[in-house]
Amino acid sequence: MAVIPSLSSKQVKTFMEAAVKEAEAAGKRGEVPIGAVIVKDGQIIASAGNRREEDQKTDAHAEMHAILKANEIMGSWRLEETALFVTLEPCLMCAGAILNARIPLVYFGAQDKKAGAVTSLYSVFDDDRLNHQVKVVPGVLKEESAALLKTFFQGLRAKQKAAKKALKESAARGFEKGAQAEK
Repeated sequence: MAVIPSLSSKQVKTFMEAAVKEAEAAGKRGEVPIGAVIVKDGQIIASAGNRREEDQKTDAHAEMHAILKANEIMGSWRLEETALFVTLEPCLMCAGAILNARIPLVYFGAQDKKAGAVTSLYSVFDDDRLNHQVKVVPGVLKEESAALLKTFFQGLRAKQKAAKKALKESAARGFEKGAQAEK
């Protein structure tokens, strides 16, 4: 039976704030702002932000990078007696990695209605047929986590709209020059 770490509400807030800082840093690098930290014995042992655009790798999610760093630090693939804090509900890939790493406790901020595998689309951790069980605490710093994502995607849409408008204006100028040249 996995040992589930015992953390105070103050520790939970502190560790999720660290995950939010990782998410903010990822957003500043042009990544979807998702951050994760892994805690053992009341200390952060690994942290990471999303890196899919930077690495151009499908699996470069914040949780995956944090898990790999923690594996390295602990010298083991087993991350028993740890807790994962992540700003967005894990996807199927990350949920699978969490299960395989034997992480017994996951705290997350915002739900992911489009890809969440913990409470939204699926409840992977609730399947008692699996050889490892994960306790989940959703909604920690939910508003902060969701606001980061909302702001990021609003900015992205605004940039895309501006680029589309500039392209149309450029094409229109080119058409006007061509029409004048024909006269």
